[in-house]
Amino acid sequence: MKSTKKQWVAMSLLTLMLVKAWVLPLLYLDFEIRRDYIIANLCVNRNKPMMHCNGKCYLAKRIADAKEKDARQAENNYLSHLIYQVMDSREVLYSATPVTFEIRTSIHYQYKSPFTARNPVADIFHPPLV
Repeated sequence: MKSTKKQWVAMSLLTLMLVKAWVLPLLYLDFEIRRDYIIANLCVNRNKPMMHCNGKCYLAKRIADAKEKDARQAENNYLSHLIYQVMDSREVLYSATPVTFEIRTSIHYQYKSPFTARNPVADIFHPPLV
């Protein structure tokens, strides 16, 4: 059951990636096919022929909308993925195998600091040297 669900998710993600990859080329194709209609009816600057816009303003607006929609969709996908990871309780996050540790009962080491005097009282209190 899990493998078919994973396959379905992989295929749907692949389809979404292909659709996202073809959005901008399809916008350009749509613009080229319907160029006369866009210039005559949808162009923002259709009343100003001296600007020589020829529908490019409409195309730029559609491309900007597509990129904004893609950015919003990516943000929503990221947030939903984070929420899904946090809320998904089906996966086991701990190991049930016992872990054993070796504990040493005593540690012996010797350390003698070279900065301490051998006999501090004899070094300070002694008869005057002649």
